[in-house]
Amino acid sequence: MNTTVNVTALLEAELDAVKAQGRYRDYLHLERRTDLAPRALVHRPDGDTEEITIWCSNDYLGISHHPRVAEAVAEAVRTVGLGTGGARSISGTSTYHQELETELAAWYRKEKALLFTTGFGANDAALGVLGRKIPGLVVFSDELNHASMIQGIRGGGAAKRIFRHNDTAHLRELIAEVGPDVPKLIVFESLYSMEGDFAPIEEIVEIAEEAGALTYLDEIHSVGIYGATGAGYAEEKGLLDRITLIQGGFGKGLGGAGGYLTGPRVIVDLVRSFAVPFVFSTSGPAPVIAGALAAVRQVREDSAERDLLAARSAEVKAGLRDRGIPALSYDSHIVPVLVGDPHKNKELSALLVREHGIYVQPVNAPTVPAGTERLRVTPTTRHTAEDVQTFIRALDKSWSALGLPRTV
Repeated sequence: MNTTVNVTALLEAELDAVKAQGRYRDYLHLERRTDLAPRALVHRPDGDTEEITIWCSNDYLGISHHPRVAEAVAEAVRTVGLGTGGARSISGTSTYHQELETELAAWYRKEKALLFTTGFGANDAALGVLGRKIPGLVVFSDELNHASMIQGIRGGGAAKRIFRHNDTAHLRELIAEVGPDVPKLIVFESLYSMEGDFAPIEEIVEIAEEAGALTYLDEIHSVGIYGATGAGYAEEKGLLDRITLIQGGFGKGLGGAGGYLTGPRVIVDLVRSFAVPFVFSTSGPAPVIAGALAAVRQVREDSAERDLLAARSAEVKAGLRDRGIPALSYDSHIVPVLVGDPHKNKELSALLVREHGIYVQPVNAPTVPAGTERLRVTPTTRHTAEDVQTFIRALDKSWSALGLPRTV
């Protein structure tokens, strides 16, 4: 028996099943350029290129293109080169890392901050350590939390209770089932990027304080966009000082890459000391860290970009409402357009690219529940008012071409 052939056939069958369900992801090969944004060049397998407009980027504020950020990266490359040469404990802690962690701690009014090479890694590592190191911990987690948070909670091995999305009454019920002396941690996001809705963070904080629970808030899709200085939704609600741990990252509103954790010194130091992904990972390249520091300072000092994003988002939502194109939520700058069928969703995305030069990646199960397939539309500050109207017209025409249902 040829085992290799049998395994290959088995794996091909798995992939065929994914394709039959409409879940197989096709990737566009994009050439992003600062002079074209929000447009980019897509490279086809036949060697042709085509200019398209991107409507699914997480670079919400266009900070990746900001001259201040670009110059900070370039200066760091000229000064120290690319890599750091090791993990943080060996030779990978540069002055850039120290300066950025100090800036983040001050931004969130916390005792300490810690950098990670990815936002996923920050959640995975931090929640894993808390689960392992707090005896008897029970974690209360929103059912729609990021996969990174779910993985971190599982890895920590602590007992867990899952509460229905944004359902504070259900959270109260679950907490009431646990003894008052049991250590508790409530884990949630401020903005759920696939739903486009905000968490009721005031109520969650009140519940946590009543129960004596720690809180862990993922702000990754709110950073730079909400709050007086762009620290996120907790800042906007005046709750920074009442949340134990805040996680964020540079890959969305701050236009770069990497993640971070901020909070009490003892907890951050615990994660720093025991998180295997942190201890044994090469630290983030100094130029990337320098760019992140410049991005943080830019959004702290200037609200113009987030004001512009709010205006563009409002224009998109008004256009969808006018044409009866359903959205799951109108709460935030992220607008999830509900299609509800995996094949139609992929077909709609392909039609927008093919006929209109507009790219919105379809989001299908298992990323979202089956039957709620959607286009996750994200305006940015680089889109103009004319771009918005062009997009709405194209979506409206494509929606009709596929016979998709509209709201009244």
